[in-house]
Amino acid sequence: MTAAAPSATDVLIVGAGIAGASLAAALAPHRRVMLIEAEDMPGYHATGRSAAFWHESYGGAQVQPLSAASFAMLSDPPAEFSSRGFLFPRTALTIGRHEEAVAVDAFCTEFAAKGVDVTRMARAEIARLIPGVRPDWSEAAYEPACSDIDVGRLHAAYLRAAKRGGAVLVTRAPLKGARRVGDGWEVVAGGETIRASLIVNAAGAWADGVAAVCGAAPLGIQPYRRTVLQLRLGVPVPAELPLVVHVGGQFYFKGASEGRIWLTPHDETPSDPCDAAPEEMDVALAIDRLQAVVDWPIAAVERKWAGLRSFAPDRAPVFGLDPLVPGFVWCAGQGGFGIQTAPAIAALLAAELGAPTPKGAIGEVDTAPYAPLRFG
Repeated sequence: MTAAAPSATDVLIVGAGIAGASLAAALAPHRRVMLIEAEDMPGYHATGRSAAFWHESYGGAQVQPLSAASFAMLSDPPAEFSSRGFLFPRTALTIGRHEEAVAVDAFCTEFAAKGVDVTRMARAEIARLIPGVRPDWSEAAYEPACSDIDVGRLHAAYLRAAKRGGAVLVTRAPLKGARRVGDGWEVVAGGETIRASLIVNAAGAWADGVAAVCGAAPLGIQPYRRTVLQLRLGVPVPAELPLVVHVGGQFYFKGASEGRIWLTPHDETPSDPCDAAPEEMDVALAIDRLQAVVDWPIAAVERKWAGLRSFAPDRAPVFGLDPLVPGFVWCAGQGGFGIQTAPAIAALLAAELGAPTPKGAIGEVDTAPYAPLRFG
């Protein structure tokens, strides 16, 4: 009996969450692409558990250029990609107590200098936008351009676009082995042998493990557990409540529907790559922090979940060719801002791998701060 010939592709993307799916969509019209996903379905871990929003200042000044450049595609995508945008307007408040006024001022100064629409807000306006806010929360920065993102529909649109471009998706195909053969790779995944010119590591929390399998030095991509709750309140808090973020990073919450909010204690507990689950201590911490901000009675914890957010040591995304391992490409470390930066990262990395150079705001982003080369 003759063994079946190995599958062959130009670019093998490991991981079909938002990072891998968006890159596949950008690259598939120009190169043969295969996506392999260890789970039964794409986006099971970080992408599928995101409380995503587009918030230009979120992730800090080093991430802001990618978020800003991604806005146009998220709000007004090409007709062939989607018949409507993926953003739903909200607003955002970054808040603090009186003793945090300097931090709020610095936040406004830093992001206004980068062109972000952010203004200082008086206590009376805070009380108007957050009914029931306690008196000691007197400092705020207001961003009118914040929006929710329809993550499920965005991820599905990327997967459809990748398929239209000729990309192949294989699920239940964890990466088991990889070795250099000539000027390419021979990969074992999901019981198959695959030959590829390039391997793209878009494996999220598993990124350093994928690197090790491929003989590349891990970069220190660390997964952290993040807990999110859906609370039903005993007061009619409006669904359009702003995204409310603590300037010191202790919480954020936003309206989910009338009388309901999504809340996180902004926890970052180091974790091994896994199927993350919430812990009761973090649930209690989230509620305690919320009740220090507002006087809303809590009727029920309706849902609770956790996901993994993965960061490089400097907390900036990592994308580009590995400086030491030929044909190995990083697309990792997107933290909690991977959804809102996906259009820019995908277009910029696809251009490095053979797609046309992106035009407009995305094409103007300097990729040097995100290159793997920065780790030496």
